[in-house]
Amino acid sequence: MTDGRSWQGNWKARLYERVRERGYGSLTAFAEARPTASLVALAEELGADDIAGVQVFSGLVAEAEQRKQVTRLVRGQFVRELFQHFPDGWPSVLDDSNRFDVAQVLARWSSYTPETHEARVKQARAALRANPPPAGWRPLGPDDALLLTLLPDEEA
Repeated sequence: MTDGRSWQGNWKARLYERVRERGYGSLTAFAEARPTASLVALAEELGADDIAGVQVFSGLVAEAEQRKQVTRLVRGQFVRELFQHFPDGWPSVLDDSNRFDVAQVLARWSSYTPETHEARVKQARAALRANPPPAGWRPLGPDDALLLTLLPDEEA
């Protein structure tokens, strides 16, 4: 966790310099090489003292908008959020505890959804609640077949 230094200086230049130092041409490529890592984990890998998860996400959104791949980014963020709470996959039993954790995953996913995709994510959340995926479903990236069904690519 940073102590405020992440916002000092030109953080965008620092972020992309760290990405290049690790041999990646884009922040997206760096993040996609770690599809289940949280935004915080990505930030810590790039600079635990001076890079924040929200900065990583900001850069990922900018790149996704540029490449017209925001829907793919949104699917990828779902993978990250699900993996944080359910590393072994979708729970087999939706008891009170798991129901709460699923709600938390869906809420966090929504909080990281760009405004342009909020309605689509709301529909996808409703579909997941109405027809939960099979127990153990564990998407490992944004191109998971079920995720593609829930949020197909429809970039403008």
